[in-house]
Amino acid sequence: MARSSSSSSSTAKDAQALIQSLRSAYAATPTNLKLIDLYVVFAVLTALIQVVYMAIVGSFPFNSFLSGVLSCVGTAVIAVCLRIQVNKENKEFKDLAPERAFADFVLCNLVLHLVIMNFLG
Repeated sequence: MARSSSSSSSTAKDAQALIQSLRSAYAATPTNLKLIDLYVVFAVLTALIQVVYMAIVGSFPFNSFLSGVLSCVGTAVIAVCLRIQVNKENKEFKDLAPERAFADFVLCNLVLHLVIMNFLG
């Protein structure tokens, strides 16, 4: 029994150390990347709320449910791509201007939502 409690306390200490290191690393993240992260979290949470709503109420207009969820998930994926392109530490996109990355983000969102609106019927 004593071994189990010492094992769980060391696991808790390891978890706290991991969380602390993640917090300190994320504190150094630029504000524009944090805003994109917040946008991605919002899009994913919106998709989860729609799935929970569908599970409780039902999915009568199934195309509407799919359109809403795919819109949120697609937007989140496109925002993650924007975050990758705008991150200055990413050497692969160092020659890409942030304005160009944002223009690509807007254009991809426009195309995505035109397809979603077409799918609605």
